[in-house]
Amino acid sequence: MSTQTMALVFTDLDGSLLDHDDYSFDAALPVLAKLERAGIPVIAVTSKTRVEIERIRAELDNRHPFVVENGAAIYIPRGYFAEQPDGTRERDDYWVMEFSPDRQKWLDILQSLEAGFSGEFEYFHRARVAGIVEMTGLGTAEAALANQREFSEPVKWLGSDERKAEFVGSLLSLGAHPLQGGRFLTLAGDCDKGRALARLREIYAAQSGNVVIRDIAIGDSRNDIAMLEAAETALVIKSPVHDYPPLKRENGVIYSEGFGPVGWAEGVGQWLGESTSVAI
Repeated sequence: MSTQTMALVFTDLDGSLLDHDDYSFDAALPVLAKLERAGIPVIAVTSKTRVEIERIRAELDNRHPFVVENGAAIYIPRGYFAEQPDGTRERDDYWVMEFSPDRQKWLDILQSLEAGFSGEFEYFHRARVAGIVEMTGLGTAEAALANQREFSEPVKWLGSDERKAEFVGSLLSLGAHPLQGGRFLTLAGDCDKGRALARLREIYAAQSGNVVIRDIAIGDSRNDIAMLEAAETALVIKSPVHDYPPLKRENGVIYSEGFGPVGWAEGVGQWLGESTSVAI
């Protein structure tokens, strides 16, 4: 790879790098190892919480920045870059850039809507760990990590499509920005995965002497659309439970045939093989 370019992989987790049903990533391990040998960062951009991502990063021996809760914040390991990026603040072992208010704002909004939509929705904070296990299929420990949210709140809609439209309208009127993912409607601020990707790409370029970034974004759901549109190349992962998310772009798009990590390895391998700028 030219010294004037840098390759970056921005990836969703659930249903993309992680299998939709059992959350495994074994099928992607050979390609992940190939990317690591080439020095190409793999950056998680996900609806998951910081503590969930930290556990997965430890399993993958991944030391790169990551984006939490559908673009609500960027976490950069302190010292990862030579200089602390503008707009970040120190928190624990990270430089953090926030794009959304705290979780409590969304909990207050949901509580205000409970009377008008009684029995039509459930959300993580109210469901607690047992309810999250039932909604997600996660184990108890994993569900507890999923509930340690900082900037957003996942909501499971239980009512009709017509009432859901009314519910979303109420959320918007109260200042929330609901985003539909594969399983949940997530409330957060005016942020998304695409804007977080763009900001982190700018940081990499600035910290590396304004090199040209060649990046790929990987996702399978509607909440991935913003980053799939924002990257140079989009890899859309086939899902066993829903159609490919609709994109406006027509060029620079790879659609996987395999599901989850099988499709992830398939598509990233194709990207590496077809793009001379990132071939390894």
